[in-house]
Amino acid sequence: MSAVSRQAVIDKLSTIKGPDLESDIISLGLVSEIFIADGKVFFSITVPAERAQELEPLREAAERAVKTVPGVTGAVVALTAERQGGMGAAPPKPAPRPQAAHSRGPQGQPPAKPGVPGVEAIIAVASGKGGVGKSTTAVNLALGLQALGLKVGILDADIYGPSMPRLLGLTGKPQMVDSKTLKPMDAYGIQVMSIGFLVEEETPMIWRGPMVMSALRQLLRDVAWGPLDVMVVDMPPGTGDAQLTMAQQVPLAGAVIVSTPQDLALIDARKGLNMFRRVEVPVLGIVENMSYFIAPDTGSRYDIFGHGGARAEAERLGVPFLGEVPLTMDVREMSDAGTPVVVSNPEGAQARTYSAIAEKVLERLRAEKAVADTAPAIIFE
Repeated sequence: MSAVSRQAVIDKLSTIKGPDLESDIISLGLVSEIFIADGKVFFSITVPAERAQELEPLREAAERAVKTVPGVTGAVVALTAERQGGMGAAPPKPAPRPQAAHSRGPQGQPPAKPGVPGVEAIIAVASGKGGVGKSTTAVNLALGLQALGLKVGILDADIYGPSMPRLLGLTGKPQMVDSKTLKPMDAYGIQVMSIGFLVEEETPMIWRGPMVMSALRQLLRDVAWGPLDVMVVDMPPGTGDAQLTMAQQVPLAGAVIVSTPQDLALIDARKGLNMFRRVEVPVLGIVENMSYFIAPDTGSRYDIFGHGGARAEAERLGVPFLGEVPLTMDVREMSDAGTPVVVSNPEGAQARTYSAIAEKVLERLRAEKAVADTAPAIIFE
């Protein structure tokens, strides 16, 4: 296969009209540095933040166009935006810390959420939008926690797009413990449950909200989990009814928010963070995924999609920053093969980053538990 010409990519992108629908995105100077490696093309397009959703078709058109260039085997294209003074909004006030379960009383206090039998703590891994590597982060965080000596499970709560079977290389159906209880699958010593084990991969999930919540309750309550120190829940992307109901019904010990460096992705991540704050779930921190690109031939670093946005956002919002996960050429191949980087390449840059994130998450979990355990009990007589 012949090498991909950078000029050929530029020429193709010159056919894509910009937001003004007159000039092209190259002549308007909207395209970042273009990086090409092993037939894959990486770049970002700068657009106004307020037009992000409207201009998603522009990103898709650019990606499709680049894939038609001879020799191109794939493309990663992102929208980014200039920062506007923190989006012009004051940082939200931190939500009050949740009281210990025993402090809930009858005077209008919400009842304690029922726990999942056999599970000590539940962590949600969430994102405000899809395509930011949330599921990959959830898998490698779980494996990182296991490497710290914890007994770990993963619940794939993304009913519409379950990805755990593929990411963990699992096939087949889970066995029944009794007439209504499922035994979780096992991957790398981690207990796993996903709707993807119960339906065919090509089956479209056309379910209304109540059906989704019923399925999630069964995956939580009708599975023989445990004993587990931590369950990592791969949440659906976004902040809809399913995500909010999950956060309200399950006693989450904390949430990890996944974002990419681009300002547009950070806007969505902020929505997810505020959702957890609203339902009094501690935010354990923010992970910046695809933080920078590592060239496979030289090992050089390229900030194609911007850099440091999630760290700055974490500081602005007063939540911990957990780490920057680099984008490497083999991440998709490893994911598709069901071999997460923490186990397939434990000494690589990504695996080391995930391991450090797992240590920080465990430290935050213990800190939040200590706060909850020392909260004063409120006794109603």
